Amino acid sequence: MNNARAAVREAAVGISAMACYLPRLHVDLGRWCEWTGQDWGKVGAVTGHGFRMCGPHEDVYTMAANAVLRLIIDNQLDARRIGFLALGTESSTDNAVGAVTVLGMVDRELRRRGWSGFARDVEVPEFKQACLGGLYALCGAARYVLCDPSERQAVVVAADIAEYERGSSGEQTQGAGAVAMLVECSPSLLVLDLANAVAASAYRGPDFRKPTKRHYLGGYAPLTERPSDFPVFSGRYSTTAYLDEVAHAVEALWSRLGVEPSAHLSGLRALFLHRPYRHMPIRASSFLYVRALAASPSGQAELERLCLACGAKPGDVLEELVSEPDLHAAILAGDPCPDPYPATTMVSAHLRGQPAFREFTEEKLSLGSGLLDEVGNLYSASLPAALAAGLETAVESGEELLDAPMLAIGYGSGDAALALPFTAVAGWQDAARRIGFAQALQYPVSLDREQYEALHDRGEVPGLLLHPLDQFVIDRIGTELRRDFQDLAVAYYAYEY
Repeated sequence: MNNARAAVREAAVGISAMACYLPRLHVDLGRWCEWTGQDWGKVGAVTGHGFRMCGPHEDVYTMAANAVLRLIIDNQLDARRIGFLALGTESSTDNAVGAVTVLGMVDRELRRRGWSGFARDVEVPEFKQACLGGLYALCGAARYVLCDPSERQAVVVAADIAEYERGSSGEQTQGAGAVAMLVECSPSLLVLDLANAVAASAYRGPDFRKPTKRHYLGGYAPLTERPSDFPVFSGRYSTTAYLDEVAHAVEALWSRLGVEPSAHLSGLRALFLHRPYRHMPIRASSFLYVRALAASPSGQAELERLCLACGAKPGDVLEELVSEPDLHAAILAGDPCPDPYPATTMVSAHLRGQPAFREFTEEKLSLGSGLLDEVGNLYSASLPAALAAGLETAVESGEELLDAPMLAIGYGSGDAALALPFTAVAGWQDAARRIGFAQALQYPVSLDREQYEALHDRGEVPGLLLHPLDQFVIDRIGTELRRDFQDLAVAYYAYEY
């Protein structure tokens, strides 16, 4: 048993290829600010520059299938070698099946083109934990590959539709898209340090939820005339939960690796965090930075200087470092906005204005950020999209990432986070050039106010003739409810040319 465990730890498993799909319908946040009276200076700095929306012919399964088909075609894969196809999403429209729908769409199109389809013995799980589903699916695929005796490959696709009610505080953070990844042993893009992947989880109650019963209660989405998937969320509480859970996952990683936290952070070539909007990874990294200083002997002097400059007490930061706040208990006690880390938050806010931290973010967080400004929140596909955009940006700018330590930090609702170290392998550039993230952003169709509101509220796009080309679409929706055959509300898909 010990030899088997050692072999798993020594095996190289990771990502060999990635592919992306983004809907063409685009909302420019500068124009959105004009429609809604929002401050573009603030929205652009905090949120980004725009987001994508699904057209009436699209759903989460068409986006996922488009990404998987591109992955197979662009990398000349043999679908018969794929033994595991996982979908990470929180936008499922069917509570019975998910990934097998994607498999069926792609298999039919591959065979139509004269390619080999999938073998029959394929596992098709769906992973759900809010925005962490994509990373959970990636780790599940890597474990499958390590355990499969026939050395088969795995495909993971993270796909989501982030939509919020118009007028809500989350409206500008909408988005839609999918990212597919090929996972195998001896990968040609990234090696995942699966042995040191560390998770953290804690139930947080009413943070960010999608309870089914909301559809049947008064007050939910009263202005929307179509089936909608708007979450029930509490923005300030969600931010606190994000910082708390991410910190616990990363600090568990530091403990497992036996490293000084500050040295580990400074030694990373790149840091990729779940990105619900542009500013969140910056805020989270400043929070981690301060806690790393507090946990590192070499960081005490810098921590004291920062505290002195903003009026915080180093002792309070140190106390918060070892505290174990129960956010859910605070909610149950009637506090809707608990703040268990006031000193750390104060110091991290001051830190973000310092030149040294701006240099830190430029070095660690900048890869792919320009591309991500145009897509919005992709939920479970957000972190995979950050990896894809970052790697593509690096290869286009001629940066060398070989053997450079990097860290991906996934997050889902208030409840879970996962820290996953990884490195690029020799020749990673070839696979990175085929990702096609920038290509997926091409040919956007910008919506005006009337079109955006009609699409958002009614699922229509007036005055716009958009014929889907080379992609999967919803062909029709079943209506039968007979005793001998039923397909009521079941979607049928086709490939449009």
